[in-house]
Amino acid sequence: MPDERKHRGPHPEDLRLFGPDFWPVLRSATDDLCWLLGRAYAHDSALKLVGDRYGLVARQRIAVSRCACSDADARTRASRQVGPERLVGSAMWIDGYNVLTTIEAALAGGILLAARDGTSRDMASMHGSYRKVAETLPALELLGSMLASLGIAEAVWYLDRPVSNSGRLKRIIEDLAELRHWPWRVELSPNPDHVLVSAGRASQSTPGETGQSIVVASADSVVLDRCGPWFNLARETVVRHIPVARIVG
Repeated sequence: MPDERKHRGPHPEDLRLFGPDFWPVLRSATDDLCWLLGRAYAHDSALKLVGDRYGLVARQRIAVSRCACSDADARTRASRQVGPERLVGSAMWIDGYNVLTTIEAALAGGILLAARDGTSRDMASMHGSYRKVAETLPALELLGSMLASLGIAEAVWYLDRPVSNSGRLKRIIEDLAELRHWPWRVELSPNPDHVLVSAGRASQSTPGETGQSIVVASADSVVLDRCGPWFNLARETVVRHIPVARIVG
């Protein structure tokens, strides 16, 4: 069945599954999963244990999983996070789909998760294919304004080459950047996580191609656990520009 979605909005059940009545249960479940992860329990078995205990349905389990991390992981990620004052003149390497879909979801009234590591994560799932939605261009406009206000010297967007329609999104981003005179580049990569991790670590000792330090923008835990300096771009954009976002956490 073709993907006919026009918005990155909430799943039909999300307003119930993540409504105020469920907040205490979801918070307790997240607390328990964080505790188990901090004691080296395997993630999948720990999530099943917690989900079964609290009677969570599949979508709630996904949310708890995306919110949780051990205290040690949260501290390590926080130790490498940089604030806006560190970004002037820097190059920002952006985890494209990770950041963009979060802003699209926020604009469309989708559920955003306030994760324990301080990031904001969405509940969207592309299943190997990206579809432009009504919120795509407004989201890119917001991110462009945000990056300009931060004094970023260059933004490099990394998109997953294996994801269908990455080439189309690349052209959309490039066309908008040319129109707005934003210093952006878009790269298609078979594995953006690997690139972002390598670039982030290298930036601690070696500047980027144009002489700037490199800061990674992502909320992906795989990236955040291994990268160098990183900035909480999606969350900061939501806080500054989307006050009506539906945040659960």
